[in-house]
Amino acid sequence: MQEFDTPVLDNHLHLDPDHGRGVEAVKDFARSGGTHLLVVNKPSWLLGHEVETGADFRPVFETTIDVVRGASELLDGRAWPVLGVHPGLVSKLVDDRGFDPEDAHDLMCAGLDTAAEFVRAGDALALKSGRPHYDVTDAVWEASNDVLKHGLELAADCDCALQLHTESTTDLSDVASWADERGLPRERVVKHYAQGHLVGGTPSVMSDRDRLEVAAERGDPFLMETDFIDDPDRPGAVMGPKTVPRRVDWMLEEGYDAAVRNAHVETPALVYDIDTEATLDR
Repeated sequence: MQEFDTPVLDNHLHLDPDHGRGVEAVKDFARSGGTHLLVVNKPSWLLGHEVETGADFRPVFETTIDVVRGASELLDGRAWPVLGVHPGLVSKLVDDRGFDPEDAHDLMCAGLDTAAEFVRAGDALALKSGRPHYDVTDAVWEASNDVLKHGLELAADCDCALQLHTESTTDLSDVASWADERGLPRERVVKHYAQGHLVGGTPSVMSDRDRLEVAAERGDPFLMETDFIDDPDRPGAVMGPKTVPRRVDWMLEEGYDAAVRNAHVETPALVYDIDTEATLDR
């Protein structure tokens, strides 16, 4: 079993206890030297829930909270849930179920309201929202941005971070300005699936070597992630749960010790107000 003299955090992955590997994936992460996880709920429709109201998201979130509880028992550190509404739901509602964009907006905002209840109760660490990363109509784009703005407002109210699933970009200045307007610190706007740098928030960098080299050399706050999707029908999609520990091993070999501390100690404290060292039990 690999061990490092540092916490090792995967900032964004999914665990599906019913259809995927669930805690078995956590065991792979832990055996590879991983210590901390931020587990994001899978999209509601992938867990078999056809939502009609904000309350219909509750079992989606409870599934994630339950698997996080099991994950924490296997880690030298711990896991935290990140809860929210995947921005791709807007297309499921509009294209597949005949919602107009305004009604889709209202339902997605209601789902975020439910997620915020868990954050306020101390049962989740952060929220998740975003906007489509693919072409949509102007009406759907506007509705999606309004959902994102609601997420920013909730994050400010809950005093927590907001993870974002967005288009591929290194500039989220527009979102950062919306965060400013709502009193949410920019560093708490976290772009999931990010490249090695970002204007307008904190990048959660996909853990390939090229992107990590950029982040390490720049020295700005950043996080590391795999976006492991825990879907047995897509076994090669995105990155596996062993990836972040393996990349940490590589970064330390390359002399990027400061960058490892940045991504796994300093930035988690800055963004989420968590202490990955104090929660490490070895």
